[in-house]
Amino acid sequence: MKWWGWGAEDITFALEGRTELLNLLEECIGPVGTEKTPPIPLDQIRLPEPATPDDLPSKFESLLGAAQISTDRLVRLKHSLGRSYTDLLRLRQGQIDRAPDLVLFPRSPTDIETALRLATENHVSVVPFGGGTSVVGGVEALRGNAAAGAITLDLANLNRVIDVDEKSDVAIMQAGLSGPALEAALREKGYTLQHFPQSFEFSTLGGWIATRSAGQASTKYGKIEDMVLGLSMVTPVGSITTKAAPAAANGPSMNQWLIGSEGIFGIITEAQLKVYRIPATQNYRGLLFKTLYDGLAAVRAIAAAQIHPAVLRLSDMEETKLSMALKGKPTSFAESLKQDLGWRYLQRKGYGWGCLMLLGLEGHEKEVAHQCRSALAIARRYDGFDLGRGPGRKWLKSRFELPYLRDDLLDRRVLVDTLETATTWRNVLPLYHALTDTLTQVIGAAGRKALVMAHISHVYSTGASLYFTFACRQCAGAELEQWRQIKQAATDCIMANHGVLSHHHGIGADHAPWLEQEHGPLAMQAMRAVKQTLDPQGIMNPHKLLL
Repeated sequence: MKWWGWGAEDITFALEGRTELLNLLEECIGPVGTEKTPPIPLDQIRLPEPATPDDLPSKFESLLGAAQISTDRLVRLKHSLGRSYTDLLRLRQGQIDRAPDLVLFPRSPTDIETALRLATENHVSVVPFGGGTSVVGGVEALRGNAAAGAITLDLANLNRVIDVDEKSDVAIMQAGLSGPALEAALREKGYTLQHFPQSFEFSTLGGWIATRSAGQASTKYGKIEDMVLGLSMVTPVGSITTKAAPAAANGPSMNQWLIGSEGIFGIITEAQLKVYRIPATQNYRGLLFKTLYDGLAAVRAIAAAQIHPAVLRLSDMEETKLSMALKGKPTSFAESLKQDLGWRYLQRKGYGWGCLMLLGLEGHEKEVAHQCRSALAIARRYDGFDLGRGPGRKWLKSRFELPYLRDDLLDRRVLVDTLETATTWRNVLPLYHALTDTLTQVIGAAGRKALVMAHISHVYSTGASLYFTFACRQCAGAELEQWRQIKQAATDCIMANHGVLSHHHGIGADHAPWLEQEHGPLAMQAMRAVKQTLDPQGIMNPHKLLL
């Protein structure tokens, strides 16, 4: 990824020419301006000087080899932070208070064992690094108490698919595999993992497991913890390997202790995962509902009917407006006429802007056809209007592009961030309204107009995940403090209104202050006891998950 923003250097999602989107933003948050504030030049960024003992690089080099160690300035910069709003703000402004003293690129679990042993002997903190896409401060190069320095351990070289068991539909894969590389290797054998988080193009298997990631198709296929059958982890005191099996009654699940551990116990090196045959057919389409209440009722009914769509996603009215604005202007007279007539028809039928549902079905052709008929019949009971496959095709084509827009908004001094939670069906609407009001009020208290929008992102029989996006103009000179006030108020609201602290972004450093409120003191004591057992010197990913 580019050092100062999201994704590849040659891809942008610029606002120029997107008149409808600009008009919507200016209506909601005020002028976004044309004068840009780009990232400062790379050569003007000052990194902290390496602080490890002078002989430490040579020790690592003698044990691992010179090719696996880097003190290069750009390499250290790229491994200093993740890709949260505050990470990008600091990178763009050159406010890099901490950077790894060394970056290691181990080639095997044995190399990792060697690195952790040497780090323990020299009292150096170790930060595991996959794709660097954390949005909660999960990969920042923080140092533990009294640590002599910090190293980042990049797993890019652990990138093999070791085996695909076609009789059991199980694949053994190394943790450093990126999403595209993992899928490409599986598809050569007719398989897919079906795990597509929005960070898919840059994140890694190990990062997904360490943070309890959710893919966009999790409504059918489950979150990453539902896919992991067994895994291997290297800790500072030894290695753990869990046995892969479809089910077991062998005491508390060690898999579930390690999944979501965010690098504080050790480093995940390998996993055995359930994989799926590539679906024979897909049917992704859009539906429009008159109100969020109607759309939610339809979502609940579809979930209760055991239809199991791959994707069942419902946007509120504000996010639906944004989706329409992102479409841009029609490219031909015929398309313009069709869009205009369709829009007038929907207006006459009382849909207004409405709330957009994305329904994605996958499987055998007859199965998908049956599920589509059943889901559309349910939607019609709640005045759902079938928009056809156009919205589904467009979403599939562009679903990984939206994070690029954040770079252009940051250029224009716009604060834009996301947060997510999950709750039971009875509490979805109360939590939605409470969080919408809180975000609007805390942003307004700083004299800024707010754009607050949300969607149901992952659906379960008992509830759903709520995913919020919010934007406003930055408070010049107080950008970080502005974000902290919003984050504090929003997270307090989630805690007070029975949402979970995170559904799939993880805890990292940003959510750690609320974790004891989430789990209670006794559970935190148990977690710290595991940490003390597996990492007695406290070198692993300090100040993440556990304060």
